[in-house]
Amino acid sequence: MWLRLVLRTCEMGLDIEHSFTYNGDRLVCHLGTTGGEQMALSERRRTILSFIQRFSRENGYPPTVREIAEAAGISSTSVVNYHLNVLQEEGYIIRDREVARGLRVVDAQEGASTLSTIDIPLLGVISAGMPIPVPDVAYEQPAQDVIQLTRDIVSDSERLYALRVKGQSMIDALIGDGDIVVLRHQRDAENGDMVAIWLRDEKETTLKRLYREGDRVRLQPANLSMDPIYVPASNVEIQGKVVVVIRRDP
Repeated sequence: MWLRLVLRTCEMGLDIEHSFTYNGDRLVCHLGTTGGEQMALSERRRTILSFIQRFSRENGYPPTVREIAEAAGISSTSVVNYHLNVLQEEGYIIRDREVARGLRVVDAQEGASTLSTIDIPLLGVISAGMPIPVPDVAYEQPAQDVIQLTRDIVSDSERLYALRVKGQSMIDALIGDGDIVVLRHQRDAENGDMVAIWLRDEKETTLKRLYREGDRVRLQPANLSMDPIYVPASNVEIQGKVVVVIRRDP
């Protein structure tokens, strides 16, 4: 199962999103830059390498082979793969062929150094739709599985846990059924934060954006076909804020 990871943070009012790829076993996406040595490349390979650098810098994740082909004006993905193989052999990039976007440009100063990983417990399922009765997603419950992230994405695993998404209510936030969200365990959140909500009376859980409106809370989906959910503030327990999204490739 190939997954695409999105790191979303909210700092100083900015919603920043970075994407990476994840193959269910380990994350592969450590971006770097090259120096003047790329001048020794052929024009086509300079074009490919420059596009990978620019695309990665602008989007936060590397391009697919098909995206490289379109940018370089190459009709065949096998030709792109040939050029990527040459770039790898010459030390300009590192590839992981088991990952859809398993590319990174080698930093000229740091070389092919790798980053250490940290384990995040995968605790269960959370609904991105109407709330569904599931076991409480309390941070303390035993992990069903573990996912690994590199420390350039999350600096430490303290209070982090992951849940698999069920439903399509957050699809406009690029979170679909089967994706994984990584949350930082906390009991409070700002309006507009995407959070895991435990509805005490119903014993149900849901993933929504939270908005406090007087003595009630609006749980807002990111799907134009779905209505918000309104619940008494006393019925809402925040169990974590989303900090990373791991998306499946179609």
